[in-house]
Amino acid sequence: MAERRIGRAAFLGTIGLGGLALVFGERIQGSLQSSLQHRLPALADVLPLSGWRIYAINPPWPTFDPAAYRLRVTGEVERPLDLAWKELAALPSVRQTSDFHCVTGWTVDGVHWQGVRLQTLWDMAKPTPRARFARFVSMERDYVDTLALDQTTLPDVMLAHHMDGRPLSRAHGAPLRLVIPDMYGYKNVKWLTRIELTHSLVPGFWEQNGYDVDAWVGRSNGY
Repeated sequence: MAERRIGRAAFLGTIGLGGLALVFGERIQGSLQSSLQHRLPALADVLPLSGWRIYAINPPWPTFDPAAYRLRVTGEVERPLDLAWKELAALPSVRQTSDFHCVTGWTVDGVHWQGVRLQTLWDMAKPTPRARFARFVSMERDYVDTLALDQTTLPDVMLAHHMDGRPLSRAHGAPLRLVIPDMYGYKNVKWLTRIELTHSLVPGFWEQNGYDVDAWVGRSNGY
C-alpha cells in the first residue's frame, strides 16, 4: 500500500484545534477557534509569517516540576541512567546559535541555545554494540521521534535547557528539548523525559503520519 503523506495543515484540519494547539503567545479559544477550523489549510494567509508557531498534539502542554522530573536513558546501554533535574543541570553545557526550520515553511533565525551534548550522556550510559537508534520520548502523550545514533553526535545536536539566554519556557519544551538544526522542527522533541537506545528503527509520531524519518532541511517532504 502506498504511503500517504499528511501535512500539518491537513492533520490539523482532521482533528481541529481542539486536538492540536497552535499558539501565538496564548491559546486560540472560543469562537475564534471554531471559525478557524475550516480555514486551516490557508492559515499562513491570516496569521503572521515570522516568529515561532507552537504545535502540540495533546494539549495542554506538559508541566515541569523540578522536584519530580527525571531524564531516563534506557535500552541498549550498559549503564541505564536515571537523572534528577539537578544532576542533569550540573552536566557540562555548551552554547550555540542556529536557525530553526519548520517543515510547514517558516523559520526562526539565530536562536541561541544552551545545553548538553548527547555524547556526554553516551559516555555515561555506554551504548552497547547493538545500539543503532535513539528514541526520544516526550512528556506529551504519544509524541516520540527517533534519530540514528550517529545523527545524535552531529556538531550542532544537543539537549537544550536554555533558549535565548533564559531557561526553556513551557511553550518551548521545558525543561529539556532535542535540538537538531539540520532537520525540520518535528524531530526536535520537546518536554523530553526518556531516551531509549534501540537496535531497530521505531518511527516517530509524524513519520507514522507520512513524514520522512530523515527530515533534512530542504531535502525531505513537507510544504
